Amino acid sequence: MEAEFSGLLRELAACGHQAPTLLDRARLPGWCRRPLFFFLGYIAKAEGRVTEADIGYAEGVIKALKLSQRQRKRAINWFQEGKSVNELPRVRGLSFRLSNRLWPAPAITVAICLCHGSQLKGQPGKSRRYRCEDAIDQMGLPVSVSDDIFESYASKVWRRQADNLPQPTSYEQACQLLGVTRRETLTDIKRAYRRKVSECHPDKLAQQHMDAIEQRAAKDRLLRYQQAWELIKRRHKAAR
Repeated sequence: MEAEFSGLLRELAACGHQAPTLLDRARLPGWCRRPLFFFLGYIAKAEGRVTEADIGYAEGVIKALKLSQRQRKRAINWFQEGKSVNELPRVRGLSFRLSNRLWPAPAITVAICLCHGSQLKGQPGKSRRYRCEDAIDQMGLPVSVSDDIFESYASKVWRRQADNLPQPTSYEQACQLLGVTRRETLTDIKRAYRRKVSECHPDKLAQQHMDAIEQRAAKDRLLRYQQAWELIKRRHKAAR
């Protein structure tokens, strides 16, 4: 599984981190379609409503799979089914759990598609990420798989979106920079800060073979994260 996962992550990078393009190359088996669209619907409803971006992504997946008109209608129905549930039935991931030991590629490919669907607008919020992790767990894959996939997006996609971050001057800006809300506890904010900092850790940057410009951008983001954390700590200390 490790070798298969590493190979698919490299293929994802070669596709510009576009999961539909990866699907077009990977040729996902037909039996994967129902859980794929079901899970996509489940994730899309994470924040209460399905966005145009979610619908557009599902359409892109349908196109990448080259589904017929009849198959497209089924895919839409499965997506709608996923939207309607609050908890995942374990039967949805059963086919993957049974096949993973001999053939893990389909489950990993679907996991990449789900992670992509979770981060259509950048780093996913808690509800979308948790639902994505639930689906990956249902497929019998370790949740750490989602961490590695999101890390890949963080280094190549979110990084570009986060370039030239301004220095936070208010508590709200600092929270937004760290991906938290002002209602969260200092412990939760500190945990989010550490995750952000880990994305810019020199050891990780060295493994990603970044050029000089990318390394400077990563150092700038690290500085902004540190400034945000210091601002938040000062605010909490003053409020005591």
